Amino acid sequence: MRVSAPRLIALNEPLAEELGFDPLALASPEGLAVLSGNRVPEGAEPLAMAYAGHQFGHFVPQLGDGRAILLGEVVARDGTRLDIQLKGSGPTPFSRNGDGRAALGPVLREYIVSEAMQALGVPTTRSLAAVTSGDSILRQEGMLPGAVLTRVAKSHLRVGTFEFFASRGDTEAVRTLADYAIARLYPEAAHAPSPPLAFLEGVIAHTADLIAKWQCIGFIHGVMNTDNTSIAGETIDYGPCAFMDAYDPGTVFSSIDHAGRYAYDNQPRIAWWNLTRLAQTLLPLLGESENAGLAAAQQALDAYPALFERAYANGLRAKVGLAEIREGDSQLIADLFRHMADAHADFTLTFRLLCDSAEGHEDSLRALFANPSALDAWLVTWRQRLAREDHVSPAQRAAAMRAVNPAFIPRNHRIATVIAAAQDRGDFAPFHELVQVLRSPYAEQPAFAAYAVPPEPDEIVAQTFCGT
Repeated sequence: MRVSAPRLIALNEPLAEELGFDPLALASPEGLAVLSGNRVPEGAEPLAMAYAGHQFGHFVPQLGDGRAILLGEVVARDGTRLDIQLKGSGPTPFSRNGDGRAALGPVLREYIVSEAMQALGVPTTRSLAAVTSGDSILRQEGMLPGAVLTRVAKSHLRVGTFEFFASRGDTEAVRTLADYAIARLYPEAAHAPSPPLAFLEGVIAHTADLIAKWQCIGFIHGVMNTDNTSIAGETIDYGPCAFMDAYDPGTVFSSIDHAGRYAYDNQPRIAWWNLTRLAQTLLPLLGESENAGLAAAQQALDAYPALFERAYANGLRAKVGLAEIREGDSQLIADLFRHMADAHADFTLTFRLLCDSAEGHEDSLRALFANPSALDAWLVTWRQRLAREDHVSPAQRAAAMRAVNPAFIPRNHRIATVIAAAQDRGDFAPFHELVQVLRSPYAEQPAFAAYAVPPEPDEIVAQTFCGT
């Protein structure tokens, strides 16, 4: 089903060049026809992928790409093999009576947040292009402008892909899928005594590192179902995602997460739960007997907590300026989080202003706390801890901290403003400006300082939606 009047909103030219594409060709009428789903590129064999999934803990045996079409794979200039997928180009065999389209708002959100994550150094799918379709689509809010996103990923294989075949008892299909994933994503596993076990261990390690990075920047995925969990260790499916403003470990944004299953502080545990579901699908491949497979899977899964904690602790130490590992560091950081929670201090600004404190400028940081004296005792302890690393100068420490503590994140109220301007007035200038600012999240950018400011009370966006 063709879209009526595609128009280019944004083309990620640096990414296009990395992939070996000519940006001018992609922006041409012929390229736009491909990016909108109106024309199949030469040599492509588009398909919608089948998968199952645990959604909020409940197993659904068949889901699949309801509004996404995988155009195929490309080999980037650096030799990496990547998927190219369209989201919102029309119905698929898995649309489940849906229209297969995407509204403009979710497309802009995914473009903004996925590219921001890339700039922040977090493994993620990428956005190559966003196109308006010229058609209106019906959603709960009424008629909305439609759009199509071109997404790039190391792979679109998910935990739910393995669950799809395992739930049907198709062990050979699981084996074929695992062999493909190993060859594509974990080639070193092919040389291990047990390639399927090495594959599982690789997915566990990559996922642990990914979730630690989420926690360190206050990112909340919002819908960590197994069908939204990539085996490539990338962030995928930016639906009701958001970055935390005021620090609260129980923060939930998703409008459908009524029980807080996917709250910020639950994300590490949920990732482990999802990895356990992957391990279950691989059990027949992990040992000659059921007990041997269970023992191998359990040993692999038991490594996750330590892998996550190590990555998370290293990330947090860097955020507070600690160059070495010493006894008491964990408690020092935990005490800071406690003060942040008590004061509802902004997550991102707290850590960014702590960089200034490393050079003795603490007034801005203290101003974030309603009762600054509560923070003062912590600052004394923190300075005493820094003094034990006297080989690092204050300027060096502050610079290192600014390299891991962003000044700019895609704040929810900013994204809402961008979407409103585009939907209501057809004005994409705010979108382009926000994307530009977020390309350099660790730089000062004084001309765009307003983008670093938390929302005013009447600007707070407390709920986000899947956009399906």
